[in-house]
Amino acid sequence: MSSYDYNSEKNRVLGRRVAFLILLNLVAFAVIVARLYFLQIYEADKYRTMSEENRISTRFLVPPRGVVYDRNGIIIAKNEQDFRALLIAEQAPDIEQTLKNFEQIIPLTPDEEKKIRADIKNKRNFIPVKLKDNLSWDEVSKILLHAPDLAGVEIDEGLSRQYPYGDLYAHVLGYVGPVSEADKKSNPLYMVPGFKIGKSGLERYYDYKLQGSGGTVKLEVNAYGRVMKEIERDAGKQGDSITISIDSRLQKEAYEAFGEESGAAVVLDVRTGEILALVSKPGFDPNLFTNGISYKNWNELLNNERTPLIDKAVSGQYSPGSTFKIVVALAALESGVINMGTRFYCNGAMEVGSSRFHCWKHSGHGSLNVVEALKYSCDIFFYETAMRVGIDKIHDMAVKLGLGTFLEIGLDNEKSGLIPSKSWKKARYGTQWTQGDSANSGIGQGYVLVTPLQLVTMLARVVNGGYKIKPTFIKPTAKELANIERLDISTKNIELVKEGMFEVVNGIGGTAGRAKFNINGAKMGGKTGTTQVRRISMKERQSGIIRDENLPWKLRNHAWFMGFTPVDNPRYAVAVIVEHGSSGSGVAAPIASKILQEALKLDIK
Repeated sequence: MSSYDYNSEKNRVLGRRVAFLILLNLVAFAVIVARLYFLQIYEADKYRTMSEENRISTRFLVPPRGVVYDRNGIIIAKNEQDFRALLIAEQAPDIEQTLKNFEQIIPLTPDEEKKIRADIKNKRNFIPVKLKDNLSWDEVSKILLHAPDLAGVEIDEGLSRQYPYGDLYAHVLGYVGPVSEADKKSNPLYMVPGFKIGKSGLERYYDYKLQGSGGTVKLEVNAYGRVMKEIERDAGKQGDSITISIDSRLQKEAYEAFGEESGAAVVLDVRTGEILALVSKPGFDPNLFTNGISYKNWNELLNNERTPLIDKAVSGQYSPGSTFKIVVALAALESGVINMGTRFYCNGAMEVGSSRFHCWKHSGHGSLNVVEALKYSCDIFFYETAMRVGIDKIHDMAVKLGLGTFLEIGLDNEKSGLIPSKSWKKARYGTQWTQGDSANSGIGQGYVLVTPLQLVTMLARVVNGGYKIKPTFIKPTAKELANIERLDISTKNIELVKEGMFEVVNGIGGTAGRAKFNINGAKMGGKTGTTQVRRISMKERQSGIIRDENLPWKLRNHAWFMGFTPVDNPRYAVAVIVEHGSSGSGVAAPIASKILQEALKLDIK
């Protein structure tokens, strides 16, 4: 091939390659143009929205929690302005110096300092770190006054839950607290920093109602997520407020009536079931929990032998002692085992099988009918009665009156108590029920357990004429009141038992005579109870029973009293338990008397 032909062929190949590259570039350019056209025209709205979302950050706002009122419109749980000191690390040239200056103004605990340093380390420099919350106005003023020395520190304003009555309502209201990791999964609003939910009591039971609906705030942020300015704010809706049936004046009287004693009291309106007071002593300050309780305060509450964290009114399960004789008497009267004319003789002790059962009065009470047996609280009469009527009929009457059941008033950890039966013992222990078991149950000992809430419900259902009222914190409607069930209990038998309770307080020699009162003709009826928390051996009986005051506190008897007033037209009922109070007549009855007198004086509407 000549050089000419070779060069010509070379030029043709090169020309084809150049043409191919030009065509390839044209195709690529066309694809790019088409793609740009598609993105900018057909999907313009989509990417405009995405761009806007990158520029605008929408965040939830915590809604104000609903207020809680007592029956008279007094606020018992509210929201208060809360000031917090925050540190923005990027605005503090010398963080250590800023913290040192801050602590000279507002002291910090070692735990607080540790948490602050951990937050600074783990969070980005522009995210605020909490230094201190619940600041008083004086503390805020000091911080603002020293602002030049506190580079990066700013004051943030919000709302925090406050309980103005402190421990007085601790077990009724409960408290709110920070959201746990487990809780956060159930509601997106719970992810909001600082959001609080009900942790116990009515705060927990009505949490959804009290929460309200969250608001939002739209913020302009830069590429790093730093807030540049606020664009729009929707404050959301405050939670609904609720009004409960408790009267704060009576609540205060009931709580203070215990003095230094430990126990619980519940007051009911026997006609409606409204809870007018419910206290557990000692209590605790629920404000300690709002922003997270300290280890020191938590350990003090946890290690207190008088268990302030336990709501004794609904969670405390105790042998009812002689207060249970009301149930035994009604069960026997209703079944026809005894009547007004039935008399049993008490000489101070009786044999049941191989066991010897004693009356609290060692010399005995002599011959007694049911009214007299209630008046003097004779154990022998009720040993005999319980064995004759049988445990199953006693069980049925007790459950009918509200014992051994959940009353479901909305408080945490409500216990059901225990009313035994033959079938229960067989299932629980695999053994048969004995006459000795019946005798023990006849005086409210043995297996029988009740809560103060159950006991006052039982009393209310008896003295209101046999109506099955249900204890409640919310005022019943007229329709609900009109439809209250009438229990199948003879009015004659109810009046007989009420006569016995009248004699307990007002009769000569009645076990609660020291607690009687007469306010404009209104008197009190009731029943005492003293329950053993230790077994007394035969050796101790022979040598002399150790007096309660000479025993350690935890080995002393529990003291019960349940009472109602006015006797002729009952309106109020109360049950009082004094833990290790030694004597129902000497300790619990005077407390109940004070509470009922206050109820009469207030004439609660």
